Amino acid sequence: MKPFRLLSYLLFILMVFGGCNQRKPSVTLEALIPLLAQNDQALGVTQPGDWLFHHPEKGQTFDQYKRCNPVSPDEERSVIYIQPIGDFDDTCNALIKHTAEYIQIFFGLRTVVLKNLGNDIFPDTITRRGEYNDTQVYAPYILNEILAKRMPRDAITLMALTEKDLYPNPDWNFVFGLANLRKSVGVTSLYRLLEKQDDRIDKTRSLERLIKVASHEISHMFTIHHCTHAVCTMNGSNSLPETDQKPNRLCSQCTAKLLWNLKIDPFVRMEKLRNFYAKHHLTGALSLLEADINITKPLNPSL
Repeated sequence: MKPFRLLSYLLFILMVFGGCNQRKPSVTLEALIPLLAQNDQALGVTQPGDWLFHHPEKGQTFDQYKRCNPVSPDEERSVIYIQPIGDFDDTCNALIKHTAEYIQIFFGLRTVVLKNLGNDIFPDTITRRGEYNDTQVYAPYILNEILAKRMPRDAITLMALTEKDLYPNPDWNFVFGLANLRKSVGVTSLYRLLEKQDDRIDKTRSLERLIKVASHEISHMFTIHHCTHAVCTMNGSNSLPETDQKPNRLCSQCTAKLLWNLKIDPFVRMEKLRNFYAKHHLTGALSLLEADINITKPLNPSL
């Protein structure tokens, strides 16, 4: 074989078996994460009732994430779908719409809200009476029998939003949401997330909770585990107060996983998140984001 042809052949082999199947963080990512880490808040000592107290977890490092072959979008599957299930009023429909907008920004992927399904899709055999004597729905049924069978061809994941309370197994009181990583489906319940005052829904507080739980569950579907590195959206949650204490901010390690996997421009994402938080008066999330923007200005002065 002539030297030129041999060199071309070797370069081809390197492209196929070396570069094409390996994902490496960009120089920007390598520079960005140490700066964001300065804004991470350490986890406190766990107390009875906390998620980690009852569910000790080892967490997932960035290196472990890269080695686990996480779910990633491709040319055939790249759309996030939201499937509302229930009898929603105008306020809840608006919350679902805003949540879809947030999910599109958060993950940098096109997000589509599907036509609503009614509560009659739940057979009586998968419901029970909860602690408030309201109907609870068996969450795995939603994942396996409703969503998995309705997965659009171009879907990277399908997330249901339901008005019904959820339980994951007979031994649990409830769950805010649940995901099946293998099938790339998940469900989030609005039942406990809606903040009501004088029979009116506090739109800001309710949206804050909903985007937090929905982004948490969809992150699971991109193979991101519960976070034990720092205070983070991906921390596990055992109660509504614990959910409220979590920020609408990924820690530096979970941010690295998301940006590396989905190839998101971090600075475009920050600007869009800032606009969203400001528009919806999410002052806590906005304050945390502004701190991240300020600390990363040396890498992107335009912010």
